[in-house]
Amino acid sequence: MKKIEAIIKPFKLDEVKEALHDIGISGITVIEAKGFGRQKGHTELYRGAEYVVDFVPKVKIEVVIEDDQAERAVEAIKNAAHTGRIGDGKIFVSHIEEAIRIRTGETGNDAV
Repeated sequence: MKKIEAIIKPFKLDEVKEALHDIGISGITVIEAKGFGRQKGHTELYRGAEYVVDFVPKVKIEVVIEDDQAERAVEAIKNAAHTGRIGDGKIFVSHIEEAIRIRTGETGNDAV
């Protein structure tokens, strides 16, 4: 099993969710996040005063899927989240040793 974590711009969430649904992935976890990478935040003007916004609002999506779905899921997220501008985000793929469904005790791919 693979875990895909994607950090994307908040307004791209619906497009990414639809892209994952279209390839047969229905279970996702969404977390509101703040952070920065190369973008290093930005400055804003509020009531005539300029201030630095260090942390940019982002959304983190987590999906645990079978190994054979990973490549398609990464492509779907990449295509749906792409704007071509700085701050589009990142995708991380990691291996999952085990998954257990608490309600039924199912393990492995059955739990996902």
